[in-house]
Amino acid sequence: MAATRVVPHLMTLADLTPAQINRVLAHSYALKQQSLPWLEPQGTRPKDAKLRLPPQSLFNKTIALLFSKRSTRTRLAAETSSVLLGGRALFLGREDIQLGVNESPRDTARVIGGMCQGIFARVGEHAEIEELAKYSPVPVLNALSSYWHPTQILADLLTLHEHRHLFDPKTPQAPAGLLPPLPPLTVAYVGDSANVLHDMLVTYPRLGHKLQVASPEKYRAPPAVWDRVVELECDKGIMWTADPKEAVHNADVVITDTWISMGQEAEKEERLKAFEGYQVTEKLCKEGGAKPNWQFLHCLPRKSHEVDDEVFFGPRSLVYPEADNRKWTIMALFDLLFGKWNLNEGVAPGKSTNSKEF
Repeated sequence: MAATRVVPHLMTLADLTPAQINRVLAHSYALKQQSLPWLEPQGTRPKDAKLRLPPQSLFNKTIALLFSKRSTRTRLAAETSSVLLGGRALFLGREDIQLGVNESPRDTARVIGGMCQGIFARVGEHAEIEELAKYSPVPVLNALSSYWHPTQILADLLTLHEHRHLFDPKTPQAPAGLLPPLPPLTVAYVGDSANVLHDMLVTYPRLGHKLQVASPEKYRAPPAVWDRVVELECDKGIMWTADPKEAVHNADVVITDTWISMGQEAEKEERLKAFEGYQVTEKLCKEGGAKPNWQFLHCLPRKSHEVDDEVFFGPRSLVYPEADNRKWTIMALFDLLFGKWNLNEGVAPGKSTNSKEF
């Protein structure tokens, strides 16, 4: 009797090795280069252009977008990339199904998994997506939970790779079609320790980057997250401080995120007071000693108290290329996880000792 195949799930980038993360990034970049010509207006391509379709790994397949929290970039990326892979994304909001009303996550996971070939879930508490994954017969990918946001960090990294010349003009050029190399960077994060930062904590140090975090003592990573950080020995590459100026010192990249996540609206006044002085500005980064060519990232949506207009809309900002790249990194994960059930594809043997095996 054949062994039962283990269903692969992805909750956080902590589940992957550096080799697997780099594989996903390289695949994202390749899919982007392959897909963009198909999206050009008809008649604008050279007549002799030879185009190849992206892998049609989702042909005749349906991916359930199980969103209990609203989204712009994540939903757009999921729906448009599914089309390019030959499949369909089926949006299921909180008003569309019985989850949390008359039906348990266990029953929902089994029913959706019986009709769809993947679940892309954007939830509240992380325990919700863990329960979905526990009972789902098809892969579950975390689109956002209270603890983790893996697809956002992949988009950030792809954006940095594509703009590596801004940090080191001498970085060797990659062969055509291959992911440009990224030199080791000093990355500053200024703000609340929420899901975006959490996946940064378990990823950036393992890829050779230094992470400097400014957050008030009260707003730091919860034990469940920090345990993963320590388990992966990422804590050695992270510096914590309550002083934003100290965090941005010598930074190549400055990142912030919302101080008030969905569900925290009642804490708004308390949080705004706690994060006074944390707004990312040219003045803050100059006084803190960021590198002269520092660049800015933000996952959106943005509030002006987090970063001022001069930085957000200025020449340092990579926020819109970063937003665009949500599509290509999600497309890569849909192809590898939902279409092929294989996040090890292209990873050399022996490189997955710290990861879940697929």
